[in-house]
Amino acid sequence: MTEQDYDDSEGSQELILDIGLSWMASKSQYPLWLSTADYDRFVPRTGPVDTQIAIVNRAITESNRTSGMQIGEDVRRVLASPLTDEAIRTVWLGTTQAYFDPAEHRLTGRDWMHQIEQTWTRSVRRIDAAFIPSPPHPVTDAPLRRAVLKQIRSVAGDLELAASKGSVPGLVPALEQVVNEACADLGYRLFLRAMKAYFVEISEERCEVFIALGQLFSYPEFLVDDNLNVRDS
Repeated sequence: MTEQDYDDSEGSQELILDIGLSWMASKSQYPLWLSTADYDRFVPRTGPVDTQIAIVNRAITESNRTSGMQIGEDVRRVLASPLTDEAIRTVWLGTTQAYFDPAEHRLTGRDWMHQIEQTWTRSVRRIDAAFIPSPPHPVTDAPLRRAVLKQIRSVAGDLELAASKGSVPGLVPALEQVVNEACADLGYRLFLRAMKAYFVEISEERCEVFIALGQLFSYPEFLVDDNLNVRDS
């Protein structure tokens, strides 16, 4: 079993709209819209941290495996990088609209990533007891990093304004740190998740550029433009 392959055979028939940590961030608020029956089924009674960790378990056991398996690769990319605790926390707040703040539960950014990684590994080993996570393989190609940074900077003012209004100042510099210090792929997906979280408007032309860049990372077909706020021409 590997977390490297986006084209997982068991999940290929299911529409994949995101993967890895950006997928997890998109599900962070899921208790707000679950039905009563699903709320009782999925939401732990022990507190907000366990509620968020349950998303990781669910990703491996009940959701599309392609989305869930990438969590392990993503979190190891973060933990192997020199990203500061504050940068990690800021990006998490920005991609989840500050729904869950690790600091409110005495967790640094890296503490939170470690919790996710440990839960992810335990969940996978319940399926494959012999599973050994592979070393992280961040995308550090300089041209790809520059391409991602170019797109972040093209909307930086609008995204930073929207995030600041949502009580997450400094989101754009933190996203740029992820691209520069951790991984261009992960940084791009977290940027797209933030754009969707704050419904930042872009033109159809900009959307096409976003999609073309996503193709360089071999993303699933709808990962880039699903729920993007694209202005009618």
